[in-house]
Amino acid sequence: MGIYTRTGDEGQTSVIGGRVIKDDDRVEAYGTIDELNCFVGQAISFIDQANGEFEDLREHLLEIQQELFDCGSDLAFVKISETKYKVRDEMATRLEQWIDQYDEENPKVERFILPGGSLLSSTLHVCRTVCRRAERRAVTLGQHTDINPSVRRYLNRLSDYFFVVARTANARQQVADIEYVRSKKVFRRKDKE
Repeated sequence: MGIYTRTGDEGQTSVIGGRVIKDDDRVEAYGTIDELNCFVGQAISFIDQANGEFEDLREHLLEIQQELFDCGSDLAFVKISETKYKVRDEMATRLEQWIDQYDEENPKVERFILPGGSLLSSTLHVCRTVCRRAERRAVTLGQHTDINPSVRRYLNRLSDYFFVVARTANARQQVADIEYVRSKKVFRRKDKE
């Protein structure tokens, strides 16, 4: 099997059920998800260099990589039956459980924080922002065609997940989050007071 096909040389690409221009909203959406998946892989490679303190996170990120492929697949179909969708609302619900679990480890936050801290945390913040862009691309696509709404929900919850685990990465490595000093106190969590 050859890697290059030359079929895209004129600016079109194949999607499941047809061909579109390479900057079509559908390609932008699943392409951004693919970009996100690459950054998740980078985060896993940083975990693999750590001292075993992130094995739970590593397993979750590996599962997320599989699910991101599912998201891209669901968005790549020009026409698909709802019964063939791979992404389900239960996946977002499971992310919420993981978010709650990791957030228990995090110190109280009152102000906005700046992306940064440890290398792993910084990479997870990159994942968060690329995930938000992927969500925006899915919303744009959904404005003019039917898409699996569970993909939007999943991406929305996933960006929250990345925010929380970026903070957990800092907490486990005893690196302080960097507060945005011009921020007022915007987060009030009674359970952490």
